[in-house]
Amino acid sequence: MTETFIIHLERASARRPHVDTMMQESPYPARIWPACDGAAMDSAVRDHFISGPALFQPAYPFSLSMGEVGCFESHRSVWRHMVDNDVKVALILEDDVAINPAEFRAALAMAESHIAELGYIQLQVRAVKPPFSVVEQSGPVAIILPQVIPLRTSAQLVSLDAARSLLSASEQIDRPVDGFLQLFWETGVRPHCVVPSGVSDLTQESGGSTVSRKRSLWQKLIAAAKRWTYRNQVATLSRKHT
Repeated sequence: MTETFIIHLERASARRPHVDTMMQESPYPARIWPACDGAAMDSAVRDHFISGPALFQPAYPFSLSMGEVGCFESHRSVWRHMVDNDVKVALILEDDVAINPAEFRAALAMAESHIAELGYIQLQVRAVKPPFSVVEQSGPVAIILPQVIPLRTSAQLVSLDAARSLLSASEQIDRPVDGFLQLFWETGVRPHCVVPSGVSDLTQESGGSTVSRKRSLWQKLIAAAKRWTYRNQVATLSRKHT
């Protein structure tokens, strides 16, 4: 049976009414899944979890924020629960998304028919940039394989086999969870996307991000240059391993 897990940080109380609405809109049995607060983690556990040297190439050019660490561990805790409890398929949602019921049902119907073979199917909140190949299309709904896996972990359908592989590959981390998922040649799991997804982003409306950090203008300019270089490196390796 497929289950829905809505990752929610308890202190983000402004989002709780929206989470309750998401529970009602879920097509599967749903539960609110307690998000990990990176700042509240045991420091020894957190220090072991975050790798000093880069684990994968390209090396991630930023230090991880506590929010990013917590977000990664929140997803890992769902994967761990799937493995420990033999949950065959999970719909994993973050608590800052809105659902268009008709589009969402159509997207999930298409994703369900492919999840056993593909393992991880994103329901993106933004348009998926080409190049990508179309795996299957029915009317306006399609399963696509992007050359570069899009960032964001707002919504995804995940199989038990994929959860097991991702959990094993992330015993230590060196980048945010969405950046980790891009490295399919390292994880053994290549995410696909279903479009249109019927999912949109409500981060600002639901109280703002619980992951982002504040930077000065100069820091933002330096970060933008590093991010541009890193993303080009990811794109190069993605093409190489396609």
